[in-house]
Amino acid sequence: MNTTPVIGIAVLKARPGRRESLRAALSALVPPTRQEPGCLDYTLFELRDEPGSFYMRESFRDQAALDAHLATPHFKAFEQRFDELLEEPIRLVFLEQVA
Repeated sequence: MNTTPVIGIAVLKARPGRRESLRAALSALVPPTRQEPGCLDYTLFELRDEPGSFYMRESFRDQAALDAHLATPHFKAFEQRFDELLEEPIRLVFLEQVA
């Protein structure tokens, strides 16, 4: 079993006119996700110079914890709104800590 932490950034861009709706939907994911047993970090950011561009910094104990997150009812409900809220597909950037 792989127990390497999974660290990443999800990049999400709001459809025109959907900034506040996307912000609310993403903000609603934070409390329940932080309560998941495998969640180490789940923090939402918005670019100062690009309103409507959001970054979710995510860290999970391992791949199984990330997979469990993606299967939760709160994430599945958000996933159902992708077409309504997102200008483009989510971009997931996975990171490896080096120092």
